[in-house]
Amino acid sequence: MQEKRIELLCADGVRLAGDWWLPPSGVAAATVVINAATGVLARYYHHYARFLARQGFAVLTYDYRGIGQSRPADLRRVAYTWREWGEQDFDAALRHALDRDETGRLLVVGHSIGGFLPGYASATGRIAGLLSIGGQFGYWGDYQLRMRLPLAIKWHLAMPAITAVLGYFPGKRLGWLEDLPKGVALGWGLQQGRAEQGLPPEKITRMCAGFAAFTAPILAVAMSDDAIATPKAINRATGYYSAAPVTKVLLSPGDLGFDTVGHFNLFHARHEHGFWKSSLDWLHEGRNPWPQRVYR
Repeated sequence: MQEKRIELLCADGVRLAGDWWLPPSGVAAATVVINAATGVLARYYHHYARFLARQGFAVLTYDYRGIGQSRPADLRRVAYTWREWGEQDFDAALRHALDRDETGRLLVVGHSIGGFLPGYASATGRIAGLLSIGGQFGYWGDYQLRMRLPLAIKWHLAMPAITAVLGYFPGKRLGWLEDLPKGVALGWGLQQGRAEQGLPPEKITRMCAGFAAFTAPILAVAMSDDAIATPKAINRATGYYSAAPVTKVLLSPGDLGFDTVGHFNLFHARHEHGFWKSSLDWLHEGRNPWPQRVYR
């Protein structure tokens, strides 16, 4: 397996750090772009990227602007948003991957907000498939009922308040994910039921048209013990992909041989012989490996 550090140049001039993971043979079955969750470093997905490379995929991982290796010297001086992560960062990663793809089949694996971002990219129509794992945009009203109040206090009261005072969110110092730029922290913290909230009508029209341009199959995975990416949250997010065939599955930890999984755990190496191996059915063949767990 070959690993290569690269730099991505976004249309607005922002530069991002990324890595290519190439199969040992040098000949890929398909190309995969991995989109991270909010406040999660790209390196968290490197174990899965290596696994996919060993299975014959060329894989691109990258840090969004304001995160990890793509963080500026002073996070207080920028106000990056989720929308920029999609319109600029993912679009740059997608175009870079398309330019280097020799298979004619480019796939996206998106975790949490990373499963929602593809609809923002201008080249989204060239994606062959999306594996969305806990993909949603953080509306508190969709959280699991028993955890709704503590999560709302944490992410939708404390986070925006701290961010307003400091000019960024010091997530790492608090043990709440990585530090976040102000726009992302406030966008998530103040998020309501519509992803387009606060946009003028012309931008709403453009955004909805972008999501409608995504026509590739989507496999959206939810975990029954995930308090954030509930089926309700995933239904809300996938509803924006109005022209895409969407298959939604709800797995329990027991389906994967564990007592707990939650929102972040599926990319831990302990899932290599379970969830990761099953995900190859979708990535290689576009086949849902959990047909008995489909929900509407």
